[in-house]
Amino acid sequence: MGEYLKALSSYERALEIQKIALPSNHPDLATSYNNIGLVYDNMGEYSNALSSYERSLEIRKIALPPNHPDLASSYLGIGNV
Repeated sequence: MGEYLKALSSYERALEIQKIALPSNHPDLATSYNNIGLVYDNMGEYSNALSSYERSLEIRKIALPPNHPDLASSYLGIGNV
């Protein structure tokens, strides 16, 4: 719908809740960072998008096995930016 600021606000709120409730290397945090990266990417804020995708990848490298498909999602985001 193009309401990027609303989406970003919702994703950031979800991330704040997850940071309180989950361990720092939980895969759900990586998913939230990846979603935030997608919003920034759609907004044309590529530097912020890249930072979010890279944070997502850092968490996934710790939390997931090296051949897990979610790692590809982070790499795809980085490549798209």
